[in-house]
Amino acid sequence: QVQLVESGGGLVQAGGSLRLSCAASGSFFSISAMGWYRQAPGKQRELVAHITDGDSTNYADSVKGRFTISGDNAKNTVYLQMDSLKPEDTAVYYCFANVRRADGSYSYTRWGQGTQVTVSS
Repeated sequence: QVQLVESGGGLVQAGGSLRLSCAASGSFFSISAMGWYRQAPGKQRELVAHITDGDSTNYADSVKGRFTISGDNAKNTVYLQMDSLKPEDTAVYYCFANVRRADGSYSYTRWGQGTQVTVSS
């Protein structure tokens, strides 16, 4: 099973930056994609960004041009650099990892415990 450890959340003023990290460990064949969702109070969880093991990336329209996702396949770690933060970016950010079977098929998705990001105006 995969375990995910997140770090890097916190409180920042609008216009500031934060960097989130998520490291995967444990027993698994491989990870096909990792990324981040977020959930603000009273709102549904939404995809922020994800990156595949082939380095393809995808971003929510609301964060394009401000957030950058990157990965280190050797370390099974994903990073989310968040710049020009806005109060509406305030949410709990959840890391996820899609685990792949030996035959290349999807196996399951593991979620991190979540890290709070608060952007003050």
